[in-house]
This record gives sequence, C-alpha cells and structure tokens, in this order.
Amino acid sequence: MTPLATRHCTALEGHPAMTDADVNAQLRSFDAWLFNAGAIEKTFRFPDYHRTMAFVNAVAWIAHREDHHPDIAFGYNRCTLRFNTHSVGGISINDFICAAKVDALGA
Repeated sequence: MTPLATRHCTALEGHPAMTDADVNAQLRSFDAWLFNAGAIEKTFRFPDYHRTMAFVNAVAWIAHREDHHPDIAFGYNRCTLRFNTHSVGGISINDFICAAKVDALGA
C-alpha cells in the first residue's frame, strides 16, 4: 500500500491546484492513471457485471468516507474513474489520495 493510501482528504478551499509538472510527477508512482482534460483517470476491467458493481460500490464507500467524489462511468465489464478537485479548479493531493485508496482495492 502506498503512503498516500493511508492519508485522508482534507478541505482545500483557497489552495491552488497542482501544476501540470506536479501532477505528472505524482502519476509516475501510479499504474495506468492518466492526466486527461483536467482530471486524473483510469479505466478498470472486470470479468462480469457483478464484479464491476462490487468495485463501483467500494469506490462509492471510499468517496463517501473521504468526502471526495469521482466522476464514474461504468458498463458491463468496465469502470472509468475521473478525479479532480472542484474547490481548487484542478488536481490536488486529494485526487491522488483517493486514487491510491482505489488502487489498494486490488482491482
């Protein structure tokens, strides 16, 4: 588990968004997450709908607990997550904390 996965999101009102260089530096420690159109995103694949929905529900639990919610798009055997931080107008450490927690699910 990465150290980010052990942290918790905090309120960031008034803080600046991460620079593109900072985002790309953080992404080097993540597998398959991309910086795309103002968000970090990753698509997860599953063998069936049941496992996809179990993953979506686990992500919803993380999002609720951290009070940091991704955009979620899913279908029968896939789920795409997009994290950004509206209160800073871009990417923040909270996005990476949640991405690390999602990756720790082992999906």
